[in-house]
Amino acid sequence: VQLQASGGGLVQAGGSLRLSCAASARTFSSCGMGWFRQAPGKEREFVAAISWSGARTNYADSVKGRFTISRDNAKNTVSLQMNSLKPEDTAVYYCAADWGRRTVVSSKVDEYDYWGQGTLVTVSS
Repeated sequence: VQLQASGGGLVQAGGSLRLSCAASARTFSSCGMGWFRQAPGKEREFVAAISWSGARTNYADSVKGRFTISRDNAKNTVSLQMNSLKPEDTAVYYCAADWGRRTVVSSKVDEYDYWGQGTLVTVSS
């Protein structure tokens, strides 16, 4: 089971980035997917989650209206479109798979079973 996140980088405040996460087919077909982030010295926190069908989504209050999670089941990918970025969005972003719970959009770190390696997003002021 592997998750590979990509798309991080350096962007100015107000800019946009799109993160992508590629998953193995076995993982993707059975999972809800989520994005989390971890800033230096802070705990990992929830960003967004999406059900297998894409019909259900869940967002942290801090990113609502700015970030959009989506998935392409044909390509086994989940994406996070991040607009209007702020310096406080700076963190390592992780994609995660909630194994066997296709309709759940959990915000809890410990309910996710598989994690990607993380991709760094830096937003300059």
